[in-house]
Amino acid sequence: MPRRKLTGTIVSNKMQKTIVIKVERIKEHPKYKRRFRVHKKYKAHYNKGEYSVGDRIIIEECRPLSKDKRWRVIKKV
Repeated sequence: MPRRKLTGTIVSNKMQKTIVIKVERIKEHPKYKRRFRVHKKYKAHYNKGEYSVGDRIIIEECRPLSKDKRWRVIKKV
């Protein structure tokens, strides 16, 4: 089964080996058909300090690395 990949924006990089990414998607209301934005934050693992707040990056699903870290940074968009 292929691993999921998501694209998002970095919200925080204050932790040592973790960054917080906000992934936004567009959802449609089932009855009224109006589209609206929904976002979710993910914590992702990275080693180097090369990313800053506001960068667009791609993250990939991986094995659990900590209590709430299940994603790994792949590359910068």
